[in-house]
Amino acid sequence: MNNNLTCIQPSEISSMALPIIYIFLCIVGLFGNSFSQWVFLTKIGKKTSTHIYLVHLVTANLLVCSTMPFMGIYFLKGFQWKYKSPQCIVVNFLGTLSMHVSMFVSLLILSWIAISRYATLMKKDSMQETTSCYEKIFYGHLLKKFRQPNFARKLCIYIWAVVLGIIFPIILYYSVVEATGENLCYNQKMELGAAPSQIAGLIGTTFIGFSFLVVLTSYYSFVSHLRKVRTCTSITEKDLTYRSVKRHLLVIQILLIVCFLPYSIFKPIFYALHQTKNCQQLNYLIETKNILTCLASARSSTDPIIFLLLDKTFKKTLYNLLTKSNSPHIQPYG
Repeated sequence: MNNNLTCIQPSEISSMALPIIYIFLCIVGLFGNSFSQWVFLTKIGKKTSTHIYLVHLVTANLLVCSTMPFMGIYFLKGFQWKYKSPQCIVVNFLGTLSMHVSMFVSLLILSWIAISRYATLMKKDSMQETTSCYEKIFYGHLLKKFRQPNFARKLCIYIWAVVLGIIFPIILYYSVVEATGENLCYNQKMELGAAPSQIAGLIGTTFIGFSFLVVLTSYYSFVSHLRKVRTCTSITEKDLTYRSVKRHLLVIQILLIVCFLPYSIFKPIFYALHQTKNCQQLNYLIETKNILTCLASARSSTDPIIFLLLDKTFKKTLYNLLTKSNSPHIQPYG
């Protein structure tokens, strides 16, 4: 009897709850991110580096949300499909693979936004006497590039080019080698991944940890810098700017902690324990992995809410649209 039928069994959480959650996140995410993209592209005049990052972040979010129905269908019907069936191939490539790639891209862009926001602070204070020589050099040679629109545009284009250059060989490998010999779409190799997939997963997890470290460092560097400036000079006129930068970095940090940190901590544990012969333990591991993956992907659906809470430009534009007022172009986010 096939090992899939005796060992790998989807629970009610996988086959019922996850499809419902993914469909709900897809509807919310597609609507919110589509509206956000329309606002950023048509309702904001001057294009700053932060605006460019946000446009590409929303693009990545839209790709993640677009894959969610495929993930939902996979958990609902994957145990009934044959592995080589067209449904399974589409779900595998357009669902699992595209979702993970898009999540990593959005995470990298989040890190760049955090760096850009910290650079906003350094730009305003790099010429003050209280600013150290190291901080001036750091801003002058590195940080300020993240605030340059041309640099931001090139950086985003490069990451998409790298992603597309990587994803096609992976698709070819999956289709020819990785899960050969399996009968059902929901199978052990699909859920656990072969050695190359596990290596790619660990690399992706490393990127998550690095991105989290970047945001964490940016936030605490800002707090330290703010404390030093407040003890040396009056910043009354800059309070709004400081609070805005601090708020943005803190929210990004919370999102990473809630959505990505559990996923990144569990993934190495999953790869370390997945060789177990205990079917019950293996199913628990797979169940936990799928739930945490869903949680990580949920961040892409929450960004429009964050834009509304944090950004006055976004909030004002939404208010003007709802009240049908003909307001002029306004200043961009960041």
